[in-house]
Amino acid sequence: MIAAVHFQNFKALRSATVRLEPFNLLIGPNGSGKTSLIQALLRLRALAALPAAHAHEPAHPRAGGPRIDFEFTPPFERLRVTAAGVHEEIACDTLIVDHPPGPEGAAAWERLRGRLRTIRGFLFDHYAMAAPAKRDDSGELASNAGNLAAVLAGWRTAHPAVLAKLEGEFRRIVPEFSGLEFRETGDRVEFLARVDGDRVPADRLAQGTLYLLAVLALAFSPEPPGIVCLEEADRGVHPRMLREVRDALYRLSYPRDFGEQRAPVQVITTTHSPYLLDLFKEHPEEVVLANKHGREATFERLSERADLRELLGEASLGDLWYSGILGGTPDEA
Repeated sequence: MIAAVHFQNFKALRSATVRLEPFNLLIGPNGSGKTSLIQALLRLRALAALPAAHAHEPAHPRAGGPRIDFEFTPPFERLRVTAAGVHEEIACDTLIVDHPPGPEGAAAWERLRGRLRTIRGFLFDHYAMAAPAKRDDSGELASNAGNLAAVLAGWRTAHPAVLAKLEGEFRRIVPEFSGLEFRETGDRVEFLARVDGDRVPADRLAQGTLYLLAVLALAFSPEPPGIVCLEEADRGVHPRMLREVRDALYRLSYPRDFGEQRAPVQVITTTHSPYLLDLFKEHPEEVVLANKHGREATFERLSERADLRELLGEASLGDLWYSGILGGTPDEA
């Protein structure tokens, strides 16, 4: 997992550091660096697929250009990776790797590189999810979840037990639905939800229902990405359903708590919902507060606030944030 990210001259993150946990909820006003953090991780993934420069080679960031330094948890704690603008002044176009010398260090970088290439970013689109999808054998959910029907239909053959678990969780959360069916037309597939004996096409399902299915598809994926970046985890979801969304994402980050025997997935997700934030009162270490002062943004982990215990008292986290007491709110005129 990524232990920390250090920013210099990257968009509004002129000089900022964020430490990352297995699960990370980012809150803050627009333009405060939440999406920039996700973009930095996706840029890391893209550059990891290309030949990298090494620390002893003459590849140096441009003075005043963007630079993002990444630190990692064991067993990769001795590796340092920098995404920097070497050939461009405003974009990170080169990965500079500093690893221990010799074959062992090179092998460690290759293992880490393979994991970095599994980073995935998601911003769900309910219109794309509702449309019939082209059959896809990759089994990997698209960034907008537009191939959700194809992914779930593929599980019906390749991972029937996984699909059964997902359907069971779906029925538990939304009892009006009794399951999923699939209809194939040519090279396209769509899913339908069973409701009281009727089959309801995806394009007649509520936006929040589609988003919930996409989150469950991530949570139950038999081969999930190493790092999941999800924009707007609360999008389209009723406040009373947000605990289910959080717990589905927890299934990725803390698989053993759910009886899953696989490696944890690091989750970075954003929200503008005080109701979702309320669910983290007992886990402030999982909340990252993004602040913007003028044109410069910084990060602060909520658990590192010396005044947090005093502030909480009888109040909820959502109220403290909405009122501006915690910070991470838009500047007022």
